Amino acid sequence: MSSLTLVRHAQASFFADEYDQLSALGETQACLLGDYWARRGHAFDEVYTGPRARQRRTADLAGARCSAAGLPWPAPVVLAELDEYDLDGIRHRLLPELVRDNTAFAELVERYRRSVGGPEQARSFQRMFEVLTVHWLAATSAVGLEGWPAFRDRVRRGLRHITDRPGSGRRVVLFTSGGFIGTAVQLVLGAPDRTALELSWRLRNGALTEFVFSGDRLTLDAFNAVAHQEDPALWTYR
Repeated sequence: MSSLTLVRHAQASFFADEYDQLSALGETQACLLGDYWARRGHAFDEVYTGPRARQRRTADLAGARCSAAGLPWPAPVVLAELDEYDLDGIRHRLLPELVRDNTAFAELVERYRRSVGGPEQARSFQRMFEVLTVHWLAATSAVGLEGWPAFRDRVRRGLRHITDRPGSGRRVVLFTSGGFIGTAVQLVLGAPDRTALELSWRLRNGALTEFVFSGDRLTLDAFNAVAHQEDPALWTYR
């Protein structure tokens, strides 16, 4: 039996000009994860990361703490399949048409715009974001945008790329994003497509989702675990 750990990247710089960088808190979260593994003597045989800076930086910081404690840390392999869905593309291509066709959504967008820079910004963004991604899930086509079926298939390919490799007793870790992890769990459980989004909305930064696998069988063992973040002040979702 082999183990597969999926790590959601630590907190990125949400609402900043460059989102794809860890925040100061995110760097702390990543280091705490490495310390947690080091204390437990939890070593990995294979390390994979998505192509985004936030994913790779989380892996590098956690890995540095493991290496400092004398644990082996293989050089991370970057896999394009571990990338998040294209949120920028969804916002630029699907948001305008949904604003035009759905007055309730248009009001959510306006509320978000009014909230920018204020204490309600994150909450109003989430409300808008949930409706938009559900619309993406159901969209039949969008030129230049990876649709939901293509994204779901990419997640499946990424998982198969790992689980089909030879060997038993492998200890594998992937550093990726919430959309990939939510979809991985949805696929393993055979749940409805919308479940992938609903799971991803609850994933904390730096959280661990764990599977065991052997042959064609992939089984969920834990979801959204943050034992390494003992202080609830460290729990973030964006």
